[in-house]
Amino acid sequence: MAAPPVSFAGVTWRDYHGVALPYSAADGPRSTAGDLASGFARTPSGALLAAVHVAVRANAQWGPKVFEPTITKQVIGPDTSTLLAATRQLYDKRRGKLHDGAALGRAYVVLEGFRWQGYSPDTASLDLVSAGPGDSDMTVRAVTRIQLQWQDNDWRVIAPPGGTWGGAAASIASADGYVRFPNGGSRS
Repeated sequence: MAAPPVSFAGVTWRDYHGVALPYSAADGPRSTAGDLASGFARTPSGALLAAVHVAVRANAQWGPKVFEPTITKQVIGPDTSTLLAATRQLYDKRRGKLHDGAALGRAYVVLEGFRWQGYSPDTASLDLVSAGPGDSDMTVRAVTRIQLQWQDNDWRVIAPPGGTWGGAAASIASADGYVRFPNGGSRS
């Protein structure tokens, strides 16, 4: 299957606690109330934006006020409850003296690009490349497989196998061969 076209015309990048995320008036998210993101178009661009926003927000980093409703409302599949439990456990382990519910701080990650694995108006699968700081001032890159399904008039992310994002991710040396986000996924 040929990769579906995705246009970045009209896409703006905004800071989300240290991560630059893409926003489109045409493809979503249409709502960002309560630090959540929903309302994505049933298009390749809408699926891509949903994958980015939901996967980023389904993370312990932002605290249970963000990851719990994201996972319970926007993640589907047999491993959803495992993902929620693992995310809660990771948050509790990392929060230290923070008040319950507080974000763990800013993130230091850049979304660099993606590659389609498949797309239809009902399902989508893509690999998302992210980069962040590693040991000895090295940049570490990972590719994460994100699968989506159109359900209840919005894209839903299918929980990763085993209920952890680590199970859907692999280390890579570079983003060569992936469609690069404009400006390297940084705010414009």
